[in-house]
Amino acid sequence: MNEYIKLLKSEQVLRRLSTIQLIAYFGAWFSNVAIYTLLLDMNVTAEIVAFVAMLHFLSGVIQAPISGSIIDSMKPKKLMLILISFEIVATLLLVFVNEHSDLWLLYILIFVKMAAASFYFTTEMSLLPKILDGEKLQKANELHSIIWSLSYTLGMALSGFVVYWFGVKVAFILDACMFVVGFILLYTLDIRVEVIKSAENLIEMMRDTFRYLKKSPHAIHLMLIHAFVGLTAFDALVALMVDRYYASIIATSLALGLLHASRALGLVVGPILLGKWINNKRVTYLFIFQALAVWLWAALMKDFYMSILASVIVGLFTTTLWSYTYTLLQKNIEQKYYGRIVAYNDMLFLSSAAFTSFMIGFLATDGYSLEFITVLIGLGFIIGGVYFAWILKNQKIKDI
Repeated sequence: MNEYIKLLKSEQVLRRLSTIQLIAYFGAWFSNVAIYTLLLDMNVTAEIVAFVAMLHFLSGVIQAPISGSIIDSMKPKKLMLILISFEIVATLLLVFVNEHSDLWLLYILIFVKMAAASFYFTTEMSLLPKILDGEKLQKANELHSIIWSLSYTLGMALSGFVVYWFGVKVAFILDACMFVVGFILLYTLDIRVEVIKSAENLIEMMRDTFRYLKKSPHAIHLMLIHAFVGLTAFDALVALMVDRYYASIIATSLALGLLHASRALGLVVGPILLGKWINNKRVTYLFIFQALAVWLWAALMKDFYMSILASVIVGLFTTTLWSYTYTLLQKNIEQKYYGRIVAYNDMLFLSSAAFTSFMIGFLATDGYSLEFITVLIGLGFIIGGVYFAWILKNQKIKDI
């Protein structure tokens, strides 16, 4: 942990960006619990729960082909301020969703909100390798994951109580207020990076990116391996678990908050324990550990308290897996293509997460047990581990 503190002390821009992340993410999880609590209180079907979970990722998939080109040709601060503004407006309008007839509005607002959030994230992740390098970049990615996880832990846990005591409307308003604070902090931040202006239009920039990927197949493989982490898109699964197994023993909002918070606790602790241990040769083992943790969760799922414990174990490996595979991609591509490649990487990751959310709902509706669905997800991580071992053997991948 001391290494992260030293990094923040020495990098003023990273320190402010990290503070904004903490505030914005913390606020975001208030609305996340509120959204799923609202859906379950409305007694919607498993398909709708899964569709909403999928919408959280689908917007990022759709915009990715153009977002990278925009990022590579626009000043990052200006772009990030615009995106936070969209998040503020979309979050505030969620207070007008009250019943089944308002679901169309919920879908639109989630799409806009998450599109802006995904765009912001891609912009920031393409900014980091321009201001940091080597081990500092890896630590910054790990720090980003820890902040996300810490916000997730506190946000989910506290929002469960806030929703239980004050209702979903208050959660949406608190969320929007958090984004306003983030906007102010970003507005006063001085970000000085070189924007490499291109004479090419957006279409030609996209073509140039595909030409680069064609001659750099290792980048494609690294994007695909990062996409396997999208299998951890458990929001729909957790909501269905609460509805089927725990609704009779604990309030919906509290169950959602505690389950997400317990997994997020593992997400925070994981990189602290594994950050120095992980290297290219050990990533395969990390995939296997993740699979075993998911299978343990499947075995303990029906017991609420044991499921909380299993959730912590599931989270232990996810953050390190995410941050390390992300850093590998940043390390192994040219700076000119940072924004575009990171955007396509996020597109694949979000596609994986959206597909996972869809399949959870589809299989649950088709009569498959939640335990069986969870076992299938674990199997996906085994495949990811085998694939990464093949990548190391057949591609030239630089160490971090």
